[in-house]
Amino acid sequence: MSRYPALILYVDGSVEGNPGPGGIGVVIEAADGTPVEAWGEAIGHVTNNQAEYQALLAALRKARQLRAGAVTVRSDSQLLVRQFLGEYRVKDSKLKPLHAEARHLARSFQGFAIEHVRREANRAADRLANRARLGNL
Repeated sequence: MSRYPALILYVDGSVEGNPGPGGIGVVIEAADGTPVEAWGEAIGHVTNNQAEYQALLAALRKARQLRAGAVTVRSDSQLLVRQFLGEYRVKDSKLKPLHAEARHLARSFQGFAIEHVRREANRAADRLANRARLGNL
C-alpha cells in the first residue's frame, strides 16, 4: 500500500561554470500541494546537465522511500524532460547511465509523468540547488 498516492517532485540542478561545483535542489509535495520534503545537496564537480539528472535521481529515490504510488516530476530543464520523453537522444556518455537509472526508477511507480515548467514555477528547488552549490545549507 502506498504511503502517498501521488507526489509532485520539483527538481533542479545548479553549476558554477560548466562544468564546475554543482548542487541539486528537490521539493516534494503531496498532490494537494502540502509540503512533504525539501532539501539541497552539493554534488561535486559536474556539468549542468549532470546536475539536473542527479536532482531527478535524488527525487525519485526519495519518492520510492516515501512509498509513492505515482509521481509527477516538474523541471525547468527542457533537455532533461525531452530526453526522458524520448524527444531528444541522449548523446553524452556521462548522461547515459543517469538517464538509464532514472528510467528504471520511474518504472517502479504505478504512475509516472514528467513535465517542463517555466523557471518561475521551480523557484524553490532552484533556490535550494544554488544554496547547496554555494555551501549555504
